[in-house]
Amino acid sequence: MDPVDFINRRLDRLLPGNHRWLLLGLLGFLLVITHDNDFAGEPLLLRNTQPVLAELSSLENSATAELTENTGILQSLEIPANLPTPEAQPQPSISQTSSRITIEAGPTPDFVTEVKPGDNLSLIFARAGLSPRDVYEVSRSKPETPILTKLFPGYSLEFSFDDNKELESLVVVKSQLEKYVFTHSDQDTYSTEHMTREPEVRQVFREATIDDSLFLAARRGGMSAGVTMELAGIFGGVIDFLLDTRQGDTFNLLYEEKYLDGEYLGYGRILAAQFTNQGDTYTALRYVNNDGDMDFYNPEGESMRKAFLRNPVDFTRISSNFTLRRKHPILNTIRAHKGTDYAAPRGTPVVAAGDGRVTWAGRNGSFGKLIVIQHGERFQTKYAHLNDYANGVKKGKRITQGDIIGYVGTTGGATGPHLHYEFLMDGVHRNSRTIHDQLPKAKSVPTSELQRFEEHTQILLSQLEIHASNTRNIAQHTVVAEQ
Repeated sequence: MDPVDFINRRLDRLLPGNHRWLLLGLLGFLLVITHDNDFAGEPLLLRNTQPVLAELSSLENSATAELTENTGILQSLEIPANLPTPEAQPQPSISQTSSRITIEAGPTPDFVTEVKPGDNLSLIFARAGLSPRDVYEVSRSKPETPILTKLFPGYSLEFSFDDNKELESLVVVKSQLEKYVFTHSDQDTYSTEHMTREPEVRQVFREATIDDSLFLAARRGGMSAGVTMELAGIFGGVIDFLLDTRQGDTFNLLYEEKYLDGEYLGYGRILAAQFTNQGDTYTALRYVNNDGDMDFYNPEGESMRKAFLRNPVDFTRISSNFTLRRKHPILNTIRAHKGTDYAAPRGTPVVAAGDGRVTWAGRNGSFGKLIVIQHGERFQTKYAHLNDYANGVKKGKRITQGDIIGYVGTTGGATGPHLHYEFLMDGVHRNSRTIHDQLPKAKSVPTSELQRFEEHTQILLSQLEIHASNTRNIAQHTVVAEQ
């Protein structure tokens, strides 16, 4: 095809009239001004037109980019092989297995909204100017996905429309790493793709010394609140973080942080940790056994967990201890207080102290809203004065240690927000705070698996010790330099 014909056709398709006449004028100008020795005696139209076409291609791409920005639609160009093309731009990395796709880029949506409490698909579509018919068609997408019926606050929905203002695609963004794309087809149906991105995982080491509280020390050491909570949970079977910690206690841990395009997303798995409390050092190593169950163990393979947590709630203080003689704050009589009262703000989550089954979840006299959990044949725990129950918690529900079962409140005969916690062994009330060390631990690594455990955890233990040793050496050199 003649180069001039090609240019004219390209300009007709891509550029408005004023841009087209501007470029044609430029072409004519370039064709008549060249009279150097290299082209002497040669017809103008037979001279090398590549520089001209390269300039036109650049201008054409600029105009196309301008149109794309205005319309939000990326137009593809069919450029012949004999024409110069711009340098190839990096493309999104895409890998596909069945309907699950990993992709790093997407078009700019026309309308974006966030799922709010109480929202449903009809309300969200109405905000985007769509009808119930659109809701029906999208909900019939193939392959079917439950994501449209399980929208949670914080999810983002991105709508893209065609030239007729019809829904072209819907993207449900669960997080920066996961989304579902619903794309309209010619048969008024929608196909579904599940797209994910894999974050960069970096292994980091942090350490801190307690001068005031665990959380303040962790913050100074560069640890997030979530990491600190998990750390407290790991050592919760051997350390009471309200009563046992002392100034000068130290802790360090090896864990993962997640990044996406260089931006911090959050923390990942804790791999190993050490806590020195009043001169005693406890080490916890992450291990996944042959059955796929994960837990933390000391280097000898003993579980860090007791069968029961020391404290079932993150409390501010113990407002009343277990005692057989206490003056009742309302009845003004001396009565036994067969539990421990943990003062905490209303709404503070209450967790199950151990694995078991719910045998009561309802109101019970002065207990107010009460949950009772049976742990095997010998043990029972009670959680009273709750403000509310966690979703799904009811009689017969199977519970795992650490599951949130309710929230601190003032129901029943409570004078202020607190959790009344009772612990029974063989049907007898016991002081949960003094009997804790006599209770059994959770299952440890079986003898038949100890060799595998040592092989998997020895690397973590070595990494933890190397990091700790390097930190100590740096601190010593700093002290020497200051002296």
